[in-house]
Amino acid sequence: MQLVDAHAHLSDSSFEADLDSVVLKARENGLAAIVDCGLGKDGGLRSLRISERFRGYVYSTIGIDYGAPFSFSHEEVMRLILDNKSRIIGVGEVGLDYYTVRSREDRDRLIRVFEDFIELAKKLDVPIIVHSRSAGREAIDVLVKNNAKRVLMHAFDGKASYAMKGVEAGFFFSIPPSIVRSPQKQKLAARLPLENILLESDSPVLGVDPFKRNEPANIVFSLREIARVKKVDPDTVAEETTRNALKLFGLRI
Repeated sequence: MQLVDAHAHLSDSSFEADLDSVVLKARENGLAAIVDCGLGKDGGLRSLRISERFRGYVYSTIGIDYGAPFSFSHEEVMRLILDNKSRIIGVGEVGLDYYTVRSREDRDRLIRVFEDFIELAKKLDVPIIVHSRSAGREAIDVLVKNNAKRVLMHAFDGKASYAMKGVEAGFFFSIPPSIVRSPQKQKLAARLPLENILLESDSPVLGVDPFKRNEPANIVFSLREIARVKKVDPDTVAEETTRNALKLFGLRI
């Protein structure tokens, strides 16, 4: 099986000491490609360096850190993306985080930033990878309103019923290893058509064990759980999710 991790954070500081072994383990577990997301200017630059180091295996996207959404200049991140448009395969993660941001004024501010990134992704004709923590419904509404086309909803935590509006718009949804312990993710995977599903690790978080560092090799747990809840063969899930990733990102492996 050839698998693709559609959203990871190898550029996170937790991988500094053993990145080579993490990438080797991913290869040994059947991963043919990893899409790394660099957060903010510094994280984006680290991601670009990693994708150069593992050229043809790790690919970069650049987004913003929603742990502290207003501690950055989103214009600076957009400039970094534009300056490196030939070195990235997507914009994001970007989007909405209503878990962290509570006031309507600040949420409206996030929506405006989100819309700027949607337009940037459309201009560059690359996928947009969407963060929508506690904001799944509104994130999809904003994407549809702004005519976003190439969309990956990463680790979607909203209702499966509302995810279907994204499916109708042609959006993809990536499922992390935390599906093994998340009834919400299990319901989501059961409801989504297989042709709209990708695998992601979101490493170093959203692993099988919430208290251990997650890594790309663990998308095999996503694969097995998706196969279980959809009652299909794991090889079918592997084939479909890899095909979907190659289609979305325009990769060849």
